[in-house]
Amino acid sequence: MASLNVCSVLVVLFLTCGAVMATEENDQIIKENNCETRMGLPCVLEAFMSIFRIGSIFSKCCGELVVLGKVCHSALVKRTLENPQFKDQNPTTIIAKSIQTWNNCLALIDSPSPST
Repeated sequence: MASLNVCSVLVVLFLTCGAVMATEENDQIIKENNCETRMGLPCVLEAFMSIFRIGSIFSKCCGELVVLGKVCHSALVKRTLENPQFKDQNPTTIIAKSIQTWNNCLALIDSPSPST
């Protein structure tokens, strides 16, 4: 019985350390790349809504997202998922929406604009 308790404590410690390391890694990426200052607030909100709620991200904000870069985009989404306010969000769904948003923005930015 004591070994079961010790095992349980070790598993909890391992999982906690993994979560803390992931948080620290995302924070380090965000800090080193100045991720939080590279998009305007309106575009941050637009991107957030397209990933965490219901909404679309349009051309101007897609441009800002692509300039932000995939590393920053991924780190910011992962850090947001670590916030207790988003504990009810399904991480698999959010990551899929994040990738979809990124890919849609790349396609939008890479496609030639219609001629006038």
